[in-house]
Amino acid sequence: MIVCGVELTGSDAVVCLLNLDRGQFSLPECKVRKLSLNKHHTREDLKQFQAAFAALMAEHHVTSVAIKERMPKGKFAGGAISFKLEAAIQLIDGIELDVRLLSPALIKSTLAANPLPIPFAETGLKIFQETAFTAAYVGHMAK
Repeated sequence: MIVCGVELTGSDAVVCLLNLDRGQFSLPECKVRKLSLNKHHTREDLKQFQAAFAALMAEHHVTSVAIKERMPKGKFAGGAISFKLEAAIQLIDGIELDVRLLSPALIKSTLAANPLPIPFAETGLKIFQETAFTAAYVGHMAK
């Protein structure tokens, strides 16, 4: 089963695909590291973002999306655009996707109970994908 971990930052959705097959984790080959929303944030721009995200999920046969939750207010609050991106992902039609929001507390407790099997530096992913990778891992372990 392939889970797509997502970190929403500004008008970008940083993604990382993680496959779990017979107890073994692997990183499927994926050229897309992030999807961006156009500057204008119009309805059409959101639809294009949603279609691009859905196409990526369909292309890689992703069944589950794990999004690191952002706080609505406070020091670590997410921006308005990132909440639009989250809604666009949650409302994807046409493909069967289980979209889950992972709270920081759930991520922390899951990692404490099930530490990452390898250090992130050994994955070969870009450093900006670390949070998305962690979200994908927790998405697998929290099921």
